[in-house]
Amino acid sequence: MDTPTTHEKRGILYVVATPIGNLEDITLRALRVLKEVALIAAEDTRHTRKLLERYGIATPLTSFHQHTGANKRHALLQRLLSGDSVALVTEAGTPGISDPGTVLVAEAHEAGIPVVPVPGPSALTALLSVSGLPAHRFRFEGFVPRKDGARRQFFESLREADLTVVLYESPHRLLKTLQTAYEVLGERPVVIGRELTKQFEEIFRGTLGEALAHWQVTPPKGEFVIAIGAK
Repeated sequence: MDTPTTHEKRGILYVVATPIGNLEDITLRALRVLKEVALIAAEDTRHTRKLLERYGIATPLTSFHQHTGANKRHALLQRLLSGDSVALVTEAGTPGISDPGTVLVAEAHEAGIPVVPVPGPSALTALLSVSGLPAHRFRFEGFVPRKDGARRQFFESLREADLTVVLYESPHRLLKTLQTAYEVLGERPVVIGRELTKQFEEIFRGTLGEALAHWQVTPPKGEFVIAIGAK
C-alpha cells in the first residue's frame, strides 16, 4: 500500500460503540459520527441498519466481519488514505472486544491513519458495574475454549487467580462452561448477566454451584457474560 505524502489529508477511522440491546443506549456523539462519516463498516449490516433506521441515518454501509479478507481491508484503508472517514461498528457493543475489528484498527495505525474511539456500551463493563465483585483489577478472557480438554485446562489456569475473571459465553455452551468451572474452581462467587439491556435481562448472583443448578432447570437463552470472583 502506498504511503501518502505529508500534505495529503487522511480520513479518520472512528471506532464507534453501539448498543448491546437497548437502542436508547447510543450516545449523542456516536449518532453524530455515524451521520457524518462517508461509510460505516459493520460486522452485521442487517443489525446495524435497524439502528440507523431508528435514528434516520442514511450513511452507506459495508460489511466487515471475521471472514473479511485482505482485499476488503485494503479497500477500506485506501478510502481512509484518500480522505474519507469511516466508522467501524461491531454487531453490539464496543469494537475490538472479542471482535474482528482489531485487525483493521492495527492496519490503520500502521498506515498512519488517525484512529479515534467513540466510547459507549460494552457487555463487559455493564456486568462488572452491577456485579458487586472487585473490579479495580480484573482479567477479561473472552470466549471459553469449546473442546472439553482445552476448557478444563483453561479453568485450571485460573485456579490461583486473585482477581475477578470475566468471560463471554453462548447459550448452548453455558452449562458445559459452568460445569467445568465448578469442578475445577469449586464454589467461587459468580455473577452472570443474560441478555443485558434487553427485554428479558437477567442478572444472577451466587456461587458456581448455584449457577449450574439454576440453568440446569432453566434452559439457557440469549447471550451471557460471566464474572467469576477470586478464590
